[in-house]
Amino acid sequence: QVQLVESGGGLVQAGGSLRLSCAASGRTFSNYAMGWFRQAPGKEREFVAAISWTGGSTYYADSVQGRFTCSRDNAENTLYLQMNSLKPEDTAVYYCAAGQFSRSSWYSSRRSYNNWGQGTQVTVSS
Repeated sequence: QVQLVESGGGLVQAGGSLRLSCAASGRTFSNYAMGWFRQAPGKEREFVAAISWTGGSTYYADSVQGRFTCSRDNAENTLYLQMNSLKPEDTAVYYCAAGQFSRSSWYSSRRSYNNWGQGTQVTVSS
């Protein structure tokens, strides 16, 4: 198992930026595909972004494409999500997740990930 701890959430005005981090420990970080998901009150957890083991491929939900950037530093065992041009509808608890798979079609599915962090709250005011 790999342990994941998110940080960097907070309150920001619409149009602002935040950078989320996810620190991993316990297993070799570079052996895992990584993803970001979010869950707003009363809604299901949804895919936001993901990145392959090496960082060579990234995947984004349509709602964040062009505004969010997912990256990783395998030497520092850390996953990042740079969020720009934030909107009130981006308000949610953001979770990072780790899984061991390679098919590109699996990156956006919650079921592909078996390690989850505790989440960090992001609130965007209008």
